Amino acid sequence: MAKKPNRKAAAAARPANARPSAAAGDDTEITALSLKPVPLTPEMAAYFSKCEEKLGFVPNVLRAYAFDSAKLGAFVAMYNDLMLAPSGLSKLEREMIAVAVSAHNRCYYCLVAHGAAVRALSGDPVLGELMAMNYRAARLSARERAMLDFAVKLTAEPWRVEEADRVALRRAGFSDRDIWDIAAVAGFFNMTNRVASATDMRPNSVYHGQAR
Repeated sequence: MAKKPNRKAAAAARPANARPSAAAGDDTEITALSLKPVPLTPEMAAYFSKCEEKLGFVPNVLRAYAFDSAKLGAFVAMYNDLMLAPSGLSKLEREMIAVAVSAHNRCYYCLVAHGAAVRALSGDPVLGELMAMNYRAARLSARERAMLDFAVKLTAEPWRVEEADRVALRRAGFSDRDIWDIAAVAGFFNMTNRVASATDMRPNSVYHGQAR
């Protein structure tokens, strides 16, 4: 049976002049805005408790939205519908879209949080890194490449999306409902990327070490 790593010994072995973690403070200074949280509704309190139970922590994005009950509820409802509800897209495919879009937008929060999700869902840490760095360098299926090309084009140059792009998705095996879902996931993360960048939203530090 493998021994668990001794964190105290590892910390003691670090050079005395070692710089502090780059993620230091990310779990306490979640955004650059001074917005006081309001009391959670019973539904949101239960949702936060479920996050603690399943994940071991509450994602910082939820804490960031907790200054306004209506905005928090709307965010959670949209996220759960797009990322967790039944779809012709797998959960991994939806997370891959999240990371490819966030990579184009250079969104620190979403790259860290959803990069961890890609690593966990795929069982392949390298895939998570490639999604964050440059999905075009990854050995993707034709379906995955068509999906991500469309999502990134919609992110970078939405005015250039035309019927040929939808035809390419259909040829890759996507239904018209799937195309809607690709667009909806990409659109959602373009919104969240911009809010996260505008507020300097910081991801939970635990994400950095997950599924590696």
